[in-house]
Amino acid sequence: MLSASWVLGSFLDWLALFAMLLCWVGYTVYSRRKGRETPCLASVLALYRRDWMLRLLKRDNRIADASLLTNLRAGVSFFASTSILVIAGLIAGIAASEEAVGILSTFPFVSTTTRELWEFKVLVMVIIFVYSFFEFTWSHRLYNFASVIMGSAPLCEDIDGRPVEQQVFATRAGQIMTEAAYHFNLGLRAYYFAMASMAWFINPWLLILMSMLVVVILYCREFHSKVLKVLASSEKQINI
Repeated sequence: MLSASWVLGSFLDWLALFAMLLCWVGYTVYSRRKGRETPCLASVLALYRRDWMLRLLKRDNRIADASLLTNLRAGVSFFASTSILVIAGLIAGIAASEEAVGILSTFPFVSTTTRELWEFKVLVMVIIFVYSFFEFTWSHRLYNFASVIMGSAPLCEDIDGRPVEQQVFATRAGQIMTEAAYHFNLGLRAYYFAMASMAWFINPWLLILMSMLVVVILYCREFHSKVLKVLASSEKQINI
């Protein structure tokens, strides 16, 4: 159990935890809003998904489309399963807290020197991976919904010459897949900050530094990466 003296006395650890949560939540809100105003990976790929659904309507054989969706679901399923394994390992780490603290205490630069502090930090990581598990499983369900929508897609000869209905279907299916990708991205983002939280076992200041570094990496990849320039250079991005 966590003692009252530890809860009141570890101000720096609470500050580091708050800084990580602020970076995490703050960047999530910022990227969501900025993505509506400027091109980013999420907004650009949303247009590609809509275009994919429009092309699907013009194909008689949609086996390739089903295979692509299966690959997307497999990636999400892999991370969901991995989250369960990580959670199990962290729970085992709580059970071995005495041994872990004994090993860490031999390093002069490590701040985690008590069993209560070790258990609290591991518990925070467990919560992060539980959150990522829920995001991945919801993303997987959304991809299942998308597969149902794709299965209900009208035949090309039934919808040929009816552009409004084509646009409605493509928009609906594309939005479901974009929402699935968004929650998958949230799960991956939890992984990134979980990796940053490992620095917390060494020093709280290092956690703050790593959290800010994760934000910089995420921002550069989502808004200024080379792959974004390649995708946005397509004629599909005229309407952004």
